[in-house]
Amino acid sequence: MHPGRWWHRLDDGRIQCDLCPRDCRLHQGQRGMCFVRQRIGDAMVLTTYGRSSGFCLDPIEKKPLNHFFPGSSVLSFGTAGCNLACKFCQNWDISKSREMDRLMDAATPQRIAQAAQASGAASVAFTYNDPVIFAEYAMDAAEACHALGLYSVAVTAGYMHALPRREFYAKMDAANVDLKGFTESFYFQQTGGHLAPVLDTLQYLRHDTACWLEITTLLIPGLNDDADEVEALSRWVARELGPDVPLHFTAFHPDFKMLDRPPTPPATLRRARAIALANGLHHVYTGNVHDVEGGTTFCPGCGEALVRRDWYAVLECVLDADARCPHCGARVAGRFGAKVPAFGRRRIPVRLAAAGVES
Repeated sequence: MHPGRWWHRLDDGRIQCDLCPRDCRLHQGQRGMCFVRQRIGDAMVLTTYGRSSGFCLDPIEKKPLNHFFPGSSVLSFGTAGCNLACKFCQNWDISKSREMDRLMDAATPQRIAQAAQASGAASVAFTYNDPVIFAEYAMDAAEACHALGLYSVAVTAGYMHALPRREFYAKMDAANVDLKGFTESFYFQQTGGHLAPVLDTLQYLRHDTACWLEITTLLIPGLNDDADEVEALSRWVARELGPDVPLHFTAFHPDFKMLDRPPTPPATLRRARAIALANGLHHVYTGNVHDVEGGTTFCPGCGEALVRRDWYAVLECVLDADARCPHCGARVAGRFGAKVPAFGRRRIPVRLAAAGVES
């Protein structure tokens, strides 16, 4: 058990969690909707601090982050629980887990940073389930990473109150925010949440932090893939966040409580990409499909291909730390470094042993 932050006492004897818009109000022993934040005595605790559902080395493109040190590897991990209730969750065995005994891979923040460094990763990603709910653990791990010269990455739905959001993202170098749809009805009916807090998070990240931002929308046939909704989403991103924020449209596959929907046709992703580009966005990608054009970073100035990808594999990258197009000199938005051998699309499990890193 680790002391939790962002809560206050109520006049009726309960305590209220102030981490996210759920505003869970708890009696003694009760857990919040996320299941991992619990009232013990007269305080909030984080029950999953220091415990993970597992560690893997991934390509950074799998987060997905296409403009954050392309081709590099990232040590990824999550815990258990979630503060949304997405019927289509594709990591439901982790995010919906109520079995704390599953969290067998114990690791301190310092141990995580050391393992990432020993594995050759450039960064550590808090992912698989939403790091919002284990924010204290993620923030401490991010500090440990920074001490070793590593970056920290949040893969999140962005469902968070303003105060903890400010403290959390002060520790993060990059974030991919899952914008699950662009209507309040979709959010309420399919996730049990609301759209407005997510839009607030996106605007905060873009305009008030140095954290690199990319956005992902999973297109689900018949629910959020309508051309008008995609157009409205794209216009909002271009107007409120700017044309250089990368937007990823990814393919749905039937999972969890949504087994009655077909997988997303690749044509739907290509159509969404075309709509977003037509609305002025410079960097729009398709995901979970083989689509070299949809995975390629093009120069916003001359249109030349600068980073070619297929699925999560980088096939070619001509950008270096200066991030300028070698053809026209235009700068590409993002975080880039010296060219390194691409990690590839593989996913390598890593076990954090007491005496060293095992893979």
